[in-house]
Amino acid sequence: MNNTIQVCTRCVMDTTDPEIIFDDEGVCNYCRHLEKVMPAYNFTPEQAEANILRITKEIKNNKKGQYDSIIGLSGGVDSSYTAYLAHKFGLNPLCVHFDNGWNSQTAVSNIKKIVDKCGFDLETYVINWPEFRDLQRSFFKAGVVDIEMLTDHAIMATMFKIRKKHNIRYVLSGVNIRTENGMPNAWLWRKQDLVNIKDIQRKFGTLPIKEFPTMSSVRFKLIKMLNTGGTYVELLNMINYNKNEAMETLKKEFGWEYYGGKHYESVFTKFYQAFILPYKFKVDKRKVHLSSLIRNGEITREQAMEQLAQPLYDPAELKKDKQYVLKKLGFTEQEFDKMMTEPPKSHLDFKSDEWLVLLWLKIMRKKKMS
Repeated sequence: MNNTIQVCTRCVMDTTDPEIIFDDEGVCNYCRHLEKVMPAYNFTPEQAEANILRITKEIKNNKKGQYDSIIGLSGGVDSSYTAYLAHKFGLNPLCVHFDNGWNSQTAVSNIKKIVDKCGFDLETYVINWPEFRDLQRSFFKAGVVDIEMLTDHAIMATMFKIRKKHNIRYVLSGVNIRTENGMPNAWLWRKQDLVNIKDIQRKFGTLPIKEFPTMSSVRFKLIKMLNTGGTYVELLNMINYNKNEAMETLKKEFGWEYYGGKHYESVFTKFYQAFILPYKFKVDKRKVHLSSLIRNGEITREQAMEQLAQPLYDPAELKKDKQYVLKKLGFTEQEFDKMMTEPPKSHLDFKSDEWLVLLWLKIMRKKKMS
């Protein structure tokens, strides 16, 4: 068996992604794909401002109730900068924060600073902790890679419910192609797969799913097809978004604080990405995040390599975070360490609606061809 790791000659993605493909120049498929699609997202300063003015005018003109839009606010860079743009261009969004019990103090502080200065209303959805804790424990016991699927699924369902309650059409999303491209399919699972969540909980859980926010793939697809899920607006894809410049603006405007890594505004996400993924699944998500920044011209490949050479965790900080996470989830160190050394399982080792999604895609492809 060849254990040699091949690294892209342009970014830092490598063969730890089992599906990566390199061309004759040693450039990976993620870099080549972005090369093709990126021209549609490059704007002059005048074009970027015109894009934002056009969509914000549309949002204001279609306001039906108290709020003209809704935004999920985590305290991280992307959602915070989206809120900044909404304020700058005169929108009045309802800010929604999903509290899954793992917020860092930095995230909480960032959210407060933003809503206070912008004068935005904030609605916080607090998860039923015993139920969510039991679900997270089940995913650990199952040995699947995407433990964060639970939070992402619940956020999606919660945002839909709150948007519908307030009759808000426009959803301001922090999704962006510049700093969120090139995530390998093997490193996550489809967030809408409620069948997968339910089967894992049925096999390993001790509590029934009662209050955990859910939305099936069928419902999600129908909502999308019937256009009843609101209009998603990706403001960051309408400008030449630069993460480092965005952070400087947020610090200046709000006294916003950085939390040390992509999605590290959550204590659990930090521990998951910096310890669980690399230790059990041999996945270092820094490669994806740094590669995105390379492609966006924010750092060089050499700078990314230097960052990857640094330890994922300070030993003292790892010890503290591990103790905190284990205590909160109710695992002994022996139980946890045993799970970390057991072979990973595929999400497809459990029931899934993947077949339904593949069938849907097949029908959609035939429809386009006809």
